[in-house]
Amino acid sequence: MPPRRIESLARTALPEITDDLRTLVELETPSHDKELLDKGLAAVEQWTHRRLGPPDRVRRHDGGPHGDMLELSYGGTAPATVLVLCHYDTVWPADTLAEWPFRVTEDGSASGPGAFDMKLGLVQAVWALRLLRELELPHPSVRLFLNGDEEIGSPASRPHIERLSEDAAATLVCEAAAGPEGALKTSRKGVGLFEVTVTGVEAHAGLDPYAGASAVHALAELVTRIAALGSRERGTTVNVGVISGGTGTNVIAGHAHCAIDVRIAVPAEAARIDAALAALRPADPRVRVTVTGGWNRPPMVPDPGSQLLFKQAQSIAGELGWRLAETSVGGASDGNFVAALGRPVLDGLGAVGGGAHARHEHVLLDHVPARTALLAGLLTACAQ
Repeated sequence: MPPRRIESLARTALPEITDDLRTLVELETPSHDKELLDKGLAAVEQWTHRRLGPPDRVRRHDGGPHGDMLELSYGGTAPATVLVLCHYDTVWPADTLAEWPFRVTEDGSASGPGAFDMKLGLVQAVWALRLLRELELPHPSVRLFLNGDEEIGSPASRPHIERLSEDAAATLVCEAAAGPEGALKTSRKGVGLFEVTVTGVEAHAGLDPYAGASAVHALAELVTRIAALGSRERGTTVNVGVISGGTGTNVIAGHAHCAIDVRIAVPAEAARIDAALAALRPADPRVRVTVTGGWNRPPMVPDPGSQLLFKQAQSIAGELGWRLAETSVGGASDGNFVAALGRPVLDGLGAVGGGAHARHEHVLLDHVPARTALLAGLLTACAQ
């Protein structure tokens, strides 16, 4: 039974896998630090060569002000090609390791900046392919894509992801799993990031208050309308997360600004939100409102191809002796881009643990062999 054989080999190799996780975590790769990202990607490329040997094809794509992207292609035993998505950037700033080093605890968890989101997923992807090749099991060609701008919305890597998924039999996303049982993420919300800028008329608050038109007061009026656009029934949330404005307590504010995070479960909600934001008007006609920003990622809505992938994953997990669940989450990933194009994609195949973007970020090492075997099993299934 191939999945069990792979799980057994992965368990034997768990110390090496853990050392690989340490290597990647100790490469600090914050999304906004181009120098560290490029240095980290070079080290990751060398590491993949050590574990898998030279790829059949290497392409490095310029990320501009963001981290570059690396496309590694490995030939398979079957005509099909599978795209595996892994990002190597993290939300953690440089020098986080100085106060929070990688460590493995007695209870079998490992922690460190980026361990859960999502460096263990990358490690598991490489080991899944390595073990398939060691056992000479059938597998498709694998296109491993590593990007360094996922945590900031993948502005540079999105077109590459869309291009690379076009001829892929499936796209497997090695983002972390959901919850302690490691559920796969078959649905994700889309994300919109917007900014509302309000321009009023400044005046002295005591000497000439009625000559002014307060941008702060107008924005306060608009924020309640913006927040009301959320709809629990439609699965839409709206969060006004940042507000600024004014220059002094004795000045009628001439400028005010807010930043908004919108999450939608269904594509149709995007048009409703767009129309409502475009129609924002304050009561005072002297005040001007400008809305900027847009949709960062479309929602991930599973299509029949993606549902079939999940069923295959469930079957493989059953062979391994555990029940695999699916879930919908509010966060987005690069898998959203693939799903929006109607292409089969499965997400959450990475680490089991918790604490994404938080100081208690950790992975549960005991789950690594089974998760590696699950990913390898999916690759084998795509070769048939």
